[in-house]
Amino acid sequence: MGLSDAELEAVRAIERADGADDDLEAFFAGAVRARPVREVRVEPFLIARHPLTVAQVRHWLPEYEDSFAESASHTARLEDDLDDLLGALPFRLPSEAEWEYAARAGTTTLTFRGDGKPDEDQVLGDFADEERTAAAENAFGLAAMGSANEICADVWVPHFTEAPADARPRTGDGPRVARGGGGDLHPWQGCDEWLLLLSATRDEVQDFTAIRPAAPVPTNAASASD
Repeated sequence: MGLSDAELEAVRAIERADGADDDLEAFFAGAVRARPVREVRVEPFLIARHPLTVAQVRHWLPEYEDSFAESASHTARLEDDLDDLLGALPFRLPSEAEWEYAARAGTTTLTFRGDGKPDEDQVLGDFADEERTAAAENAFGLAAMGSANEICADVWVPHFTEAPADARPRTGDGPRVARGGGGDLHPWQGCDEWLLLLSATRDEVQDFTAIRPAAPVPTNAASASD
């Protein structure tokens, strides 16, 4: 988990090939926020195939309105309704370690597609087209990882020093961690938005956020009673 030396070098290779829109020194200076790289043991869990859509949020919050989405099949981005939804959902937020495990899907590259520069074909906000959604899946069958800035259960800490090795969320006061966000300015405006699609990219929640629910793996009722 975290932004490895190999991934940093892959970003530098993109920059050397004139693949970046601007100078990326701010990105490299901020890499400490996703370091040190560490091993984390992640227990089995369930996570949604894609972030909650407007239609799905309305299942729990019938009056929910979204000024960002173009249709009910687009990703819902929560602001003032966030606490209400979290209180109503029968699911939990993924920990940050669980989210990165899900995003990487067994890879150690910049994205699950490899070390090449991501582009806008990786951004997915409308899940009405099943063929398009399926094309955006990683090896775990999860779509649009990195497209929306998704909230995690962890409180924001600007590094991984002394973070739990068992994927528990870090707790405390303050904003939570957000992962992704490559589709929050779409179409792209030449601000190196592709960096937000990287599996290791992390920040703190500031304005709106998307939710990809998680849940424990159900126990076998018969086995539990034996």
